[in-house]
Amino acid sequence: MNHLDKTDHPPTVHETELLRFTTAGSVDDGKSTLIGRLLFDSKSIFEDQLDAIQKFSGNMDQGPVNLALLTDGLRAEREQGITIDVAYRYFATPKRKFIIADTPGHEQYTRNMVTGASTADLAVILIDARKGVLTQSRRHAYISSLLGIPNLVIAINKMDLVDYHETRFRQIVDEFNAFAEHLDVSNITFIPISALIGDNIVNQSDHMSWYDGPTLLSHLEQVNVRNRRNLDNFRFPVQYVIRPDQDFRGYAGRIVSGTVSRGDDVIILPANEHAKISAIMTPDREVESAVASESIILQLDQERDISRGDMIVRADDVPASTSRFEATVCWMYKQPLQPGKVYELMHTTRSTRVVIDTITHRFDVDSLQQVPADELGLNEIGRVVLETAQLLFIDSYDVNNATGSFILIDPDTNVTAGAGLIQKASEVSGQQHKDFPSEKTEHVFWQDWNISRKIREEQNGHKAAVVWFTGVSGAGKTTLARALEKKLWEQGRRTMLLDGDQLRHGLNRDLGFKPADRKENIRRVGEVARLFFEQGNIVICSFVSPYKEDRLTVRELFPDDRFLEVHVHCRPETLIHRDPKGLYRKAQLGQLKSLTGYDSEYEIPGDEAVSVDTDTTEVEQAIAALEARLHPII
Repeated sequence: MNHLDKTDHPPTVHETELLRFTTAGSVDDGKSTLIGRLLFDSKSIFEDQLDAIQKFSGNMDQGPVNLALLTDGLRAEREQGITIDVAYRYFATPKRKFIIADTPGHEQYTRNMVTGASTADLAVILIDARKGVLTQSRRHAYISSLLGIPNLVIAINKMDLVDYHETRFRQIVDEFNAFAEHLDVSNITFIPISALIGDNIVNQSDHMSWYDGPTLLSHLEQVNVRNRRNLDNFRFPVQYVIRPDQDFRGYAGRIVSGTVSRGDDVIILPANEHAKISAIMTPDREVESAVASESIILQLDQERDISRGDMIVRADDVPASTSRFEATVCWMYKQPLQPGKVYELMHTTRSTRVVIDTITHRFDVDSLQQVPADELGLNEIGRVVLETAQLLFIDSYDVNNATGSFILIDPDTNVTAGAGLIQKASEVSGQQHKDFPSEKTEHVFWQDWNISRKIREEQNGHKAAVVWFTGVSGAGKTTLARALEKKLWEQGRRTMLLDGDQLRHGLNRDLGFKPADRKENIRRVGEVARLFFEQGNIVICSFVSPYKEDRLTVRELFPDDRFLEVHVHCRPETLIHRDPKGLYRKAQLGQLKSLTGYDSEYEIPGDEAVSVDTDTTEVEQAIAALEARLHPII
C-alpha cells in the first residue's frame, strides 16, 4: 500500500474547488466505514493511522481492517459502537478539496445532522440495501431539502449482502424517487456500493457490471458546486463596539453575507440611521473591501449609537424588520415545543424572548403530508408562527441562509431545543395572508375622494388611464414603459410609472417569488395604481405579472375603457442573449430557481392585450402604435 508517510506530501492541488458534503443515514448503514474507505482508497491517510486501526482491529478480533475506526475517533463511540457527534474530515485529490461532515445515525441525534448539513453543497445519504428506505433516511433527505442542499447522493450500501442484485438496487431507487417527488432538490444521483469491500467508492466495482454510472469519488470530483455564500445582500450583525480611546470607535463582527467597500452608503438597524463606511479593518491591516465570512471592524463617517445585536446593511438593500413571522422548525429536545411557552431565540448576534403563537402543522416525514399538530415532539418538523419581544432583521432562508435561520433555547435548561428556517419575508407583514388575517373590521368605512377624478381630469386636460405592460424578464417591457412615459410627459400629460424592481425595494420588499407572493405583489400594485388613477394620472405599470387571474383582478379595479394591457414578448434565445439582469445566466447555473419564462410558468395574455414583439418592432415604432391605441382612451 502506498499510503502517505508523514514525511511525504499530499497530492498537489492547483486552484481546485472546495466541496463541503455531509453523510447521513440510519444506524449501522455504514457511514463511518464509507468515509474510512474513501480516505483509505484515495490514499488520504497516514501510515501511523493505518497501523493504529490495524492494531485496534486485531484487539477487537474483527479480522480485516475496520475502516470505521478512521472516523469513530472518540473512545465512547468505540465502546458503544455508535457515532455520537459531528466529525469533520479533510482530504484532497488532484481535482478537488473536500470537507466531510460525518453525522450520527441515531434518531436522537438529528440535531447533529442539521448542524453538519447547514453549510454543505452535497449530502450523501446511505441506505442499507437489505432494509431499503427507512424513516430516518427520509428525514435526512427532507432536512437536506429544507436546508437548500442542491445535490443528493443516495449511496445504496451493502450490495455485497444482497448478492449485488440489480433488481434490489432498482427497487430502492424507485421507492426513493417516489418520495423525492415532493423534495426541493435539483440533482439526485444513485450509486450502488459496498463500503466494506470497496465497490464503487474510489474504484469501479467488478461485481456490478450492470451499473455504468460514476464511482462515489468520481461524482464528488465532478459535481457542479454551487457557491452557497450569498454575495449580494450585505448583512453585518454587530458583535462588539471597539472603543480603546476617545478618538476611535469601530464595530466588530463577521460579514454573514454580501460584500462591503469603503464609501458604501449603509443603514444601521433598528435605528434606520444612514452613514457611510469610512474604513474597513482586518486583524492585520486596513482594506478597501471585504466579503462574506470575513471578520472585520467597520468605521463610519459619523458617530452612531450602535450596540451588539444591531445590524449594518447597504442602504439600497434592507432586510425586513419584524417581530412576527412564520418559520419551519426542526425540534431537537425531549420536551415538546408548545404554543404559548416562552423560549430564547438567537438570530445572528441578536438574542430575544419569543413566544410560539401557533403551530400551523407538522410534516409527516414518510409522506411529507401536512398534519395538524398542537405540539412538536423530538425530531419532528413543523411550521410555526413566532412573535419576538424585539425586532429582528430577517430574510427568507432560501434567499439568505445566514439571516434566514435561528435557534431556539429552552430558558429552563439552557438547551438548544430547535433550529428554525424563516420561510419568506412575505409572511412578515402578512397583509391578506391566511395566517395573518386582515385588520379591517366593520368599524372601517369608505371615504369618497376629496377632489374627484373627473375634476382632476378637467384640470389636467386629459383623462386618467392605466397602461399595464406584462412579459418575462428581458422582453423589453420596462424599456417600452419608460419610453412611453417620457413621450406622454413631453406632451404635457400627468403620468406615474410603477416598476416592479422599484416597488420590490420598498412597498413589496417583504415578498418573495412563490405563487402566493407574486399574487400579493400584483394585488398591492393594482391598489397603488388605482390611487394614482383616481388622482387623474396616466399610470404606466411594468410587471412580469405571470398569472392571468391576477391581471384580471387588477383590470377589474378600473373602468373597461381606461385599462390597456400590453403583452411584450420575444424569442427565448433573444431573452437569454439580452439577459439585462443576469437572471437567465444564474438560472442556467442552478443559482436561481423559479425564473418566470425559464423554469416557472408565464400565462400568455389572450386577445384582451395588445401584442408587441420586440424581435421585429423597434421602440419608436412600438410607442407610436401604443400612442394610437391610447389616444381614444385619454
